[in-house]
Amino acid sequence: MLRGLYTAASGMIAQQRRHDTVTNNIANLNTPGFKAMNSMTRAFPEMLVSAMGGDNVRSGPIGKLNTGVFAEENRLSFGQGDLSETQRPQDLAIVSDIFVDGATFDSSGKYVDPNGNVIYQPQAFFTIQSADGGREYTRDGSFKTAPDGTLLTSDGAAVLGVGGQPIVMNGSWEDVTVRADGVLYSKALQQPLPGSPQVLLTVVNDPNQLVRQGNGRFQYEGDPAGIRQLAAGDRVQVRQGYLERSNVDSAQSMVDIMSALRVYEANQKVIQFYDSSLQKAVNDIGKV
Repeated sequence: MLRGLYTAASGMIAQQRRHDTVTNNIANLNTPGFKAMNSMTRAFPEMLVSAMGGDNVRSGPIGKLNTGVFAEENRLSFGQGDLSETQRPQDLAIVSDIFVDGATFDSSGKYVDPNGNVIYQPQAFFTIQSADGGREYTRDGSFKTAPDGTLLTSDGAAVLGVGGQPIVMNGSWEDVTVRADGVLYSKALQQPLPGSPQVLLTVVNDPNQLVRQGNGRFQYEGDPAGIRQLAAGDRVQVRQGYLERSNVDSAQSMVDIMSALRVYEANQKVIQFYDSSLQKAVNDIGKV
């Protein structure tokens, strides 16, 4: 009987974590470049109940028994968000649809080949300088300019250009056009700015190797070979005067949050039933 009690309790904990994840997505519905998180639940390690025992997990007469679920991780969704026009010259958005030969990606950016191998769609990111001098990545293109002309993120991190150095602007942004390839182009001179500054766009082959750092930033913790600079053939464009919106689906989020609530309530009723049964077993049957 207590096994069922623990199973229902684990279901309540998993749904609470799912509820927290969806709530966080809704709270960031208007955060530029925010990528939604999906709570992943998995079965507890299977408990083997066998009267005979042995090395073969299927040899017992009772078989296998799952003992609940566990909210193991939150998987990020890197789907493209809609673009919102701001007409602000320092606002930049990335439109990324990188092609992989032989793969047709679904809305979540995943493809499963006939052999069952999973391929994730590569994604492009702005490259910024972290506090320790390393590199981090973001899709939040709401940039600003420091007094010395350095292009910064909204929280003050330097935006890196091709070559790995911060982009420094001399002059007014009203005279600058950012081309689709990230090159800063002078309207007055009709040519790239002196030094040909270009926004560094980094392509991550498997975006699931990115770890969220807060403030819309990600840090790459995968194989160094899985990250590269944007190539000429990649289907990636920079749009000036636009921001990428959050890719959170508000309607689906409301469905998910209600689903988590209903499942939580169902598990709660199971616990109340077990509590009532135990009460009768102790107070009534125990007196006989």
